[in-house]
Amino acid sequence: MGEVVLIDYGSGNLRSAENALRRVAADGDLAATIVASNDPDRVARADRLVLPGVGAFAACMAALAGRSGLIEAMREAAQVRGAPFLGVCVGMQLLATRGLEFGETAGLDWIPGETRRLSPAQPGAKVPHTGWNDVVPGTIGALAPRTPTPFYFTHSFCLHPEDRRTVTAEADHGGVFVAAVESGNIAGVQFHPEKSQTAGLALLERFLRWRP
Repeated sequence: MGEVVLIDYGSGNLRSAENALRRVAADGDLAATIVASNDPDRVARADRLVLPGVGAFAACMAALAGRSGLIEAMREAAQVRGAPFLGVCVGMQLLATRGLEFGETAGLDWIPGETRRLSPAQPGAKVPHTGWNDVVPGTIGALAPRTPTPFYFTHSFCLHPEDRRTVTAEADHGGVFVAAVESGNIAGVQFHPEKSQTAGLALLERFLRWRP
């Protein structure tokens, strides 16, 4: 299975994701080495990549771009070599063409679309959306659950893909929003699997076993 690289660009929650992946690999007897790195050479050679993210779209993109060669290395691994890639929370949002948080910021453009602020239709639905919420499967994907399953969220923005066929799960917070996407070897989840107990660990195991 090789090396799974969590991309370390200064975003929070890296260690909890690293610990969750190591637990999944050990419990599933998977031959995977889990490392956190921002070394472009290591990222470019990775067998699998995880992009975590906590905070604002613009700040996270600036942090990625501020590490010389890192975005290019991610593209080499995921888009040229086809290594399985998982974006988590803001890591999923960065897959968009652009983010509309504090102005417009160019994203990775791996899942064409926009990252926009949640706008619940129900007055009682607060933003940020924080806590457990059911994730409901949409288009069949490799990672999203097959039945409605609770996962842990904390976010104020979400991805709006141009191609609805990339949407593999949704959730409802005063209005439906995209909870998971897949396109080829590129996947993203808006929730935090590392904070989602058994369901989250199961999703991470599916990612480690995924052969797109």
